[in-house]
Amino acid sequence: MTTHHARLSQAAEQPWRNGGGTTRVLLAWPGDDRWRLRVSVATIAADGPFSPFPGVERWFAVIEGAGVRLALPEGTAVLQPGDAPRRFDGEAAPGCTLLDGATQDLNLMARRDAGHAGMAAAAVGSELGAGFAWRGLYAADAATLEIGGPGGPVEPLAAGTLLWSDAADDAAWTLRQGRRAWWLWLEHA
Repeated sequence: MTTHHARLSQAAEQPWRNGGGTTRVLLAWPGDDRWRLRVSVATIAADGPFSPFPGVERWFAVIEGAGVRLALPEGTAVLQPGDAPRRFDGEAAPGCTLLDGATQDLNLMARRDAGHAGMAAAAVGSELGAGFAWRGLYAADAATLEIGGPGGPVEPLAAGTLLWSDAADDAAWTLRQGRRAWWLWLEHA
């Protein structure tokens, strides 16, 4: 199986048009010009609305900082580090209020016609099965990923690394070490 790595430290910081933060795109898959799935880490430095992304399913998790309050169509949602990732429609473009200073946040966006995306916290010992069009693990802290069960290849990950694969295989992934990490996936359309 082929895996790929993208490091936060090597991703260019892109300032937002509204001046409220920056984004570092770790991956635009399969390519930048017409991505079907995008993974990024943003720094939110000021209150303000998210950018609208029509036709896109979004997932959002707070990595560090006190957290945010999102004004979503179905009501207000408070997200803090350790909370489950939040899914919302890209059209929503929710207003965002910082709880107490800047935050760093993990973002997963997938075009709806590409399939159904998902994000979940990855605890040590948790597993992500096979059969996805795309799957990944974002490790905010150093981590170790085992591929294919006991005795299988082991991938050490530096802090701030996205490991991903779009290879069709049947090897499950298991997080063996790591504190703050998230499973990411895209099911076939």
